[in-house]
Amino acid sequence: MKKDVITLSMAERRAEGLLWVDTGENMNQQIYARGLCQDFIQTRAAEPEKRKEILKKLLAFCGDGVWIEPPLTLAMGKTVSIGSGTYINSNLTLVDDYEIIIGENVLIAPNVTMSTTNHPMHYMARSRGEMYCKKVVIEDNVWIGSNVVICAGVTVGKGSVIGAGSVVTRDVPPMCFAAGSPCKVIRNITDDDLKEFEPIPE
Repeated sequence: MKKDVITLSMAERRAEGLLWVDTGENMNQQIYARGLCQDFIQTRAAEPEKRKEILKKLLAFCGDGVWIEPPLTLAMGKTVSIGSGTYINSNLTLVDDYEIIIGENVLIAPNVTMSTTNHPMHYMARSRGEMYCKKVVIEDNVWIGSNVVICAGVTVGKGSVIGAGSVVTRDVPPMCFAAGSPCKVIRNITDDDLKEFEPIPE
């Protein structure tokens, strides 16, 4: 039987998409996660194993061959999963009060922000900093251009490309190119796109 809304913890309210406020437990996790981010930022490019160990402590899941170029900023860490073979360029910001799932072989350009968190529109509904969360999902083989903002609740479908500078407020279907503010589908990605460049010889 579902709990009465009044008796839900802040973590349970967050998972249900209801308004919640920061608690001591949440703040302690943020202090821990941001400390690990600072450790990660201070690593050198010649220390990939050290970076890997920090990411294992920081994230819920980090697949093989993941490369994240510092700096990296996030709130919770344990809410983030990143699939194998994903490359993330510098200055990724994750507002990860709730789940962010990044798939395999994803490419993320510099200065990208993904946020699971939003606030009510009316100021009286956010007088104590009230917020609500929705999961963000980036499926396999997505490429996200520079300076893109992915908003709460968005799923970007497998194989799609998000043009630089876009603000993504709604789901993007698989295998399409989408761009703009707000982001809109421009066209499908097809096998004709394979003809754009000669492949590199094996």
